[in-house]
Amino acid sequence: MKVTEKDYDFMVDCQERDIATLLVEDKKLTIHQALDTLYNSRTYGLLHNPKTGLFFQSPKYVYSILKEELNSAALME
Repeated sequence: MKVTEKDYDFMVDCQERDIATLLVEDKKLTIHQALDTLYNSRTYGLLHNPKTGLFFQSPKYVYSILKEELNSAALME
């Protein structure tokens, strides 16, 4: 399936919104904290790489990847 740049941008924007919402609900962060957490994550970079296909996955699946990243980062501290 061919995805246009406009469709890709829309899908990534929706993913960002949904993942930030999940962070707010799950981790009790403010929206600012949730976006900051997402934007500074490795997962965010993967989401913005069309070759990973993450933009095409469910937000909960991408969020599970982010949670693993955050948990492993917390263990390293």
